[in-house]
Amino acid sequence: MDINAIKEQFPVLNQEINGHPLVYLDSSATAQKPLSVIEAVNDYYRQDNSNVHRGVHTLGSRATDKYEGAREKVRRFIHAESSAEIIFNRGTTTGINTVATSYARHHLTAGDEIVITPMEHHSNIIPWQQAAKATNATLKYIPLQSDGTITLEDVRKTVTKNTKIVAITHVSNVLGTVNPVKEVAKIAHENGAIILVDGAQGAPHIKVDVKDMDCDFYAFSGHKMCGPTGIGVLYGKRELLESMEPVEFGGEMIDFVNLYDSTWKELPWKFEGGTPVIAGAIGLGAAIDFLNEIGMDKVANYEHELADYAIERMNTIDDIEIYGPEKRAALVTFNLKGVHPHDTATVLDAEGIAVRAGHHCAQPLMKWLDVTATARASFYLYNTKEDVDILVDGLLKTKEFFGNVF
Repeated sequence: MDINAIKEQFPVLNQEINGHPLVYLDSSATAQKPLSVIEAVNDYYRQDNSNVHRGVHTLGSRATDKYEGAREKVRRFIHAESSAEIIFNRGTTTGINTVATSYARHHLTAGDEIVITPMEHHSNIIPWQQAAKATNATLKYIPLQSDGTITLEDVRKTVTKNTKIVAITHVSNVLGTVNPVKEVAKIAHENGAIILVDGAQGAPHIKVDVKDMDCDFYAFSGHKMCGPTGIGVLYGKRELLESMEPVEFGGEMIDFVNLYDSTWKELPWKFEGGTPVIAGAIGLGAAIDFLNEIGMDKVANYEHELADYAIERMNTIDDIEIYGPEKRAALVTFNLKGVHPHDTATVLDAEGIAVRAGHHCAQPLMKWLDVTATARASFYLYNTKEDVDILVDGLLKTKEFFGNVF
């Protein structure tokens, strides 16, 4: 991979922040967009702007072709069996909520179990809390090891014959833990449960094969993988999606409407009520083209190398606490002793370095870590080892600044 050539394709990175070249280390929150994605969205609005599926005129046909073409790109990207299994929506949160509402609330009864982990993003906790309350089901947690990983032994102990749903993140947005989702899926299915995988931090960084993984649902967001905001995907096995009712009703998702009853379109459109995020889907298709041109295996290998380098360099800093396993995805969550993470992020921003600070929508995990907040540096394919070195220099300046203050 020619990282410098890749970086040149991201115009937002070619700027200064507070007099310093921008070092963007917040890709777990949202990734930057390459020119090809920006131009794809721009071209749609300049040349093809029209609603999809409804019109027979030229613009409508072109828009529909691009929109459905993006769906096919997603299908190939995650190796789904059929484009009917690809539901466009607003993002990972919407996808998980769709399953928690349409599937869980219609299949769970008192005594059934939902199994998740303490490392989940709030978007993969709250929907299951609400589903459990609505059905009198029980919410259970797979315990974490001291390094923030799970063991298959603990999965087997937690998942029982009463378990109906397992929901687990592919990659933790705080710890960088890469979960053994294929093995967890096998255990879930052996107990008669279905499994949903939160792929928000997985799909942008790891080659995803939903058939090999044998997950029942996989949800992810476009904006974390170089695509636009406001577009996401829910993959579901066809037989499950066909058994589910829509959660939004209105135009586009109907087959026939009379005064007192209606019927729904076939998959995937019955889950896409209203005018969809057309430009977003087209932009996501362009992002997939961009990632495929590089190769997801190359992306993953490069990011593992970058994460290892970041851990090595950051461990040279005195009084730094790094959270998560040694082998991880391309992010490092940390705290400097005696410095609030928001103060760390503020000083780094003064040096042109963008990191995230807070609870990262993972308050139960913060409680498990026994902290109120952390700082997080997250990397993507446009970052370099030089970016890591600049981050380390910035952290040393942060320590020096607050050492002088106190």
